[in-house]
Amino acid sequence: QLQLVESGGGLVQPGGSLRLSCAASGFTLAYYAIGWFRQAPGKEREGVSCISSSGGNTDYADSVKGRFTISRDNAKNTVYLQMNSLKPEDTAIYYCAAGSMCALLRDYWGQGTQVTVSS
Repeated sequence: QLQLVESGGGLVQPGGSLRLSCAASGFTLAYYAIGWFRQAPGKEREGVSCISSSGGNTDYADSVKGRFTISRDNAKNTVYLQMNSLKPEDTAIYYCAAGSMCALLRDYWGQGTQVTVSS
């Protein structure tokens, strides 16, 4: 079965950190650009970060620049999102998606992992 599986979400206090993982099953992640998206209750889905297939290019939403870092380990078929200095407004369901390039992340989507930032 071809799928992406996110993990690593949870409850964290403001200022804390989490590392999300996006693992591919049934296909080779190395051929794809991978992006992270999030959707908070009552809000539209927004792009958070993206990394090219080679890992040489990354992009971040202004709201997370300097706090989040995207990386990939193609040998492990996994992409990571390190989230530091978390804020309550980062609370959302986080999804990863795969595509031929960051502007076309439509080939595979994961089911999401919940991140809650609260004291």
